[in-house]
Amino acid sequence: MQIGQIISTSVVQSFQELKVNKLRTFLSLLGITIGIFCIIAVLTVIDSMKNNIRNEMSSLGNDVLYIGRWPWMDEGGEYKWWEFWRRKSMSIDEYRAIEHEVADIDYLTLCLPLEGYSIKYLSEEATGISCYAVMHHFDKLQNIEIQNGRYLSSSEINGGVQSVVIGESVYQNLFPGNVDAIGKHISLKGKAFTVVGVMKKVGKNMAGFDYDNAIIFSYYIATTMVETRSVNYDPFLMVKASTGKSLEDVKDEVVGVLRRVRKVKPGQHNDFAINQLSQITERLDILFKTINVIGWVIAGFSLIVGGFGIANIMFVTVKERTKIIGLKKAIGARSGSILLEFLLEAVTLCLIGGLLGVFIVLVLSFAMTNYFDFPIVLSSKNFIVGLSISAIVGILAGFIPAKAASKLDPVVAIRTH
Repeated sequence: MQIGQIISTSVVQSFQELKVNKLRTFLSLLGITIGIFCIIAVLTVIDSMKNNIRNEMSSLGNDVLYIGRWPWMDEGGEYKWWEFWRRKSMSIDEYRAIEHEVADIDYLTLCLPLEGYSIKYLSEEATGISCYAVMHHFDKLQNIEIQNGRYLSSSEINGGVQSVVIGESVYQNLFPGNVDAIGKHISLKGKAFTVVGVMKKVGKNMAGFDYDNAIIFSYYIATTMVETRSVNYDPFLMVKASTGKSLEDVKDEVVGVLRRVRKVKPGQHNDFAINQLSQITERLDILFKTINVIGWVIAGFSLIVGGFGIANIMFVTVKERTKIIGLKKAIGARSGSILLEFLLEAVTLCLIGGLLGVFIVLVLSFAMTNYFDFPIVLSSKNFIVGLSISAIVGILAGFIPAKAASKLDPVVAIRTH
């Protein structure tokens, strides 16, 4: 009963302190607020990024190999771009060899990205468009969803038919006013393509594809538009391992087939690179750890400043209430009760600062999720961590002033002016 009364009294006095000395208390709480905001914001953003990456990998598949001239990361040393640039591009030859000789794969495709093209429909024009010239099963290896119409058929891809699937942004630019694009003819480099499908808006994915501002058509059409074997173009293969099969075993088989087809001699390095999404996530994990450390360092300095601010408030409060402390002790209040009262007041003030930091995180999370298309994962664990740190700072900052208050001599305290 007595503990409950002390707690309620401490909470009431904390809010009175806020009310009476608004500016002083606000400035002191600012350090706590910034510190807790930094901690929760960093933890929340990192959790959200990891969650988004996991979702992205589940949609793209973490059992897919991306095979081309360029490694995504350095290969244990300097990134020798001049050597990678001179490598032969992937072609139909490599595609057919893997298709016939590697058994444990579900899907295989060849893709040639072409950047910066202009597309026309009547008087409308879309510029800076990415074109993906692909073989069969490309849609099975990427997160492509059709909003209207359909995807390219096998006969259209293998027969080099001039059919095309367009992205949402391309559709909006070429067909303003929600005109039905299916069956319409668009022009690319003097060739007329028939629109058979419009993709859903998906944004750019981890593998670098931006389907909103892109079109997809048959690889065989691209061979009539550009010299696909030139070093200026970079076709690449995508291979998905069969369910339950070891990706490393499939990778070894693919390497063997490609070395034979590309006539790589024994002892020579591969003249191609095999990339996986796990390489990106490993580098991102390192980046996340660095961001985490930076966030905690900033938060630590803010909390130290905030802690000194709270300690200063509590010393002033003890001085202002010296007579009241003397009276309480004169009528039988124990030193422990006085200590607990001021300690709880310091903790309450820190928790108020922490709650302000939580509130700011919630507001920013709502804004990022709804206005910036970046889903934020809010975790109760992160909020508990932040508020627990607030309470610890309150205990550390308030202990010395509270101890000083509990040791006051009642007679001396009552006579204090």
